Amino acid sequence: MTGLQQIIDRRLSGKNKSIGNRERFLRRYKDQIREAVRRAVDKRGIRDMERGEDVHIPKRDLSEPVFSHGEGGIREVVRPGNTEHIKGDRIGKPQGGQGGGGGSQASDSGEGEDDFVFHLSKEEFMQVFFEDLALPNLARTTLAETPEYKTVRAGYVTDGTPTNLHVVRSMRGALGRRIALGMEKRRELHELEARLQTLTQEEDARKPEVQALIAETEARIVLLRQRLSNIPFLDPIDLRFRNRIKVPQPTTRAVMFCLMDVSGSMDESRKDLAKRFFILLYLFLTRHYEKIEVVFIRHHTQAQEVDEQNFFHATETGGTVVSSALVLMEEIIRARYPAGDWNIYGAQASDGDNWHHDSGRCRELLADKILPLCRYYAYVQVAEAEQNLWEEYAKLEEDVPHFAMRKAVEVAQIYPVFRDLFKKEGAAA
Repeated sequence: MTGLQQIIDRRLSGKNKSIGNRERFLRRYKDQIREAVRRAVDKRGIRDMERGEDVHIPKRDLSEPVFSHGEGGIREVVRPGNTEHIKGDRIGKPQGGQGGGGGSQASDSGEGEDDFVFHLSKEEFMQVFFEDLALPNLARTTLAETPEYKTVRAGYVTDGTPTNLHVVRSMRGALGRRIALGMEKRRELHELEARLQTLTQEEDARKPEVQALIAETEARIVLLRQRLSNIPFLDPIDLRFRNRIKVPQPTTRAVMFCLMDVSGSMDESRKDLAKRFFILLYLFLTRHYEKIEVVFIRHHTQAQEVDEQNFFHATETGGTVVSSALVLMEEIIRARYPAGDWNIYGAQASDGDNWHHDSGRCRELLADKILPLCRYYAYVQVAEAEQNLWEEYAKLEEDVPHFAMRKAVEVAQIYPVFRDLFKKEGAAA
């Protein structure tokens, strides 16, 4: 009886045999899909960014090019008989339907077609969402002649130094080998011992032919026991040594500093705008870059480094001293992220309302301390009024090419602003 065979489908598409057609469809209608994604982002809450979406495409946009006869000309055709027309009559063109999938008024005539609706999966949605985006000026931060390596475990090998010997793994292998090599011999030995016991207990055990059979059985038992004893307890092929290999580490390392104003002037609507921006940024970074660290800083009169949960959901508030966040950012860079080894980025969101005498200091901190260490720094203001902080930062934008500032005062502006700040070089926003 043959054993059952198991076939494992390891193709990326799995059971979905039409994935090729789906990918071609997504490429063909990229503009409509991108617009649908943009509208979806504008309507979603900050907790619902990372999920799929239903996309509607009008039927008229799905029409395929076809070859057909042109208008006019004389054609001879055969029609079935009728009671309304005779030879030579001119037949007028039928009236077209007046309905449509997007009509808002009821009608007793005409016909139309509904929009084509399909569902974008979470992965497809996020792919369209973040396409053509990248961290600006990302570069190698260590020389190629001095790569960094990390020693990692890589299973077991059959040779190595005694210090790397894995005793348990070696003894387990030796036990398995002894069982495998001696299995048939032990089974035969048990059968012979049972036969010998039966022969010696028979009434005619003293007969010459029975004695000869007993002697032959005993000789075979002795031989089998000797062969079993010759199986080595531990053989060189049983030895297993821990194997460690050196894996090159990525020489491009990046850290993103997220600075959010949570002062009293930041009402709930403004905080919601800032959180939307940072959620887009966080999803973009964690999806596109495997080796990246994110530092979250909240500030009012004092700045504090927090984790992701507190950054988005803590309720602490107070006055406004923006420079406290910039000072903390510089301290963290000096302590943990040397500019020679890291690509450093910053993203700041605020309503621009700052203590008047502090805005000039913020500009000085950025110009003298932070921007020389950063590859790129983006400032997003979530209020329309251009207050003193915006005016001070505007002086920097004129002279520093890797500093950018934008306004986003409505939910619908967050996504375009985000794409504009982080679009790839040469790509349209």
